[in-house]
Amino acid sequence: MATYAIGDIQGCFDSLISLLEKIAFDPEKDTLWFAGDLINRGDKSLQTLRYIKSLGERAISVLGNHDLTLLAISEGVKKIKNHTLDDILQAPDRDELIHWLRHRPLLHHDKKLGYTMIHAGLPPQWDLITAQNCAREVEIVLQGDDYSQFMANMFGDEPDKWHKNLAGWQRLRFITNCLTRMRYCKPGGKLDFKDKGPVGSQKDAYIPWYEITDRKSKDLKIIFGHWSTLFGNTSHPNVYAIDTGCLWGGTLTAMKLDSHEQVKSPEFYSIECEKPA
Repeated sequence: MATYAIGDIQGCFDSLISLLEKIAFDPEKDTLWFAGDLINRGDKSLQTLRYIKSLGERAISVLGNHDLTLLAISEGVKKIKNHTLDDILQAPDRDELIHWLRHRPLLHHDKKLGYTMIHAGLPPQWDLITAQNCAREVEIVLQGDDYSQFMANMFGDEPDKWHKNLAGWQRLRFITNCLTRMRYCKPGGKLDFKDKGPVGSQKDAYIPWYEITDRKSKDLKIIFGHWSTLFGNTSHPNVYAIDTGCLWGGTLTAMKLDSHEQVKSPEFYSIECEKPA
């Protein structure tokens, strides 16, 4: 039995299958964690979504910003800008796939393995319990009767700083932005969504969220995707960036998760990817 965390696939289904062959994935015994952005931009989003859904309890996936974009398009609150989602939107099992996707979590924590997985980041004020509770607030709305209203109010960069008294759509939007979009913030927690490049290219006073020295999540082992320029470029303890730019012709990476009681470093497995035409 083995557990692997896999970075952003973004519809690169063939690369996923090649990676699973490399790690000799056994769906009867092994478990896969996916760090979000299963779809969009790659040329086989429908196959990717169907396959991961078919794995049932052998697959755990958190939602990424591209996954949420599909949900918004499916509700008619965002226009289609990328034809790679058409195959899902026109599929005979569209409604079943959308239903499954919107019932995925925004955060996954495994106490036994000692890892927490999100798509993007955590603001410095959140410890594990706060992060879990905040993620659950959004999950309840995503899975409930207010789903369409949430989609209509989800997009936007404000508010850009956490306060426990945030309420309504603003609170849910901030939580969603942290878990699915954030990269940089100020030490006090103010977020920046404009800079998307590698560390060192951002505005003055903004730093990667995981570099905040007094962040309350610093003792967590955090796995995340969303930031393809980070893999191998961060030596911060307990931080594992596993989006390795498969979509852009980089690699697709799996991280083998060992118990937190074991001392050895995690093992990584990667396969080269071709940039879609």
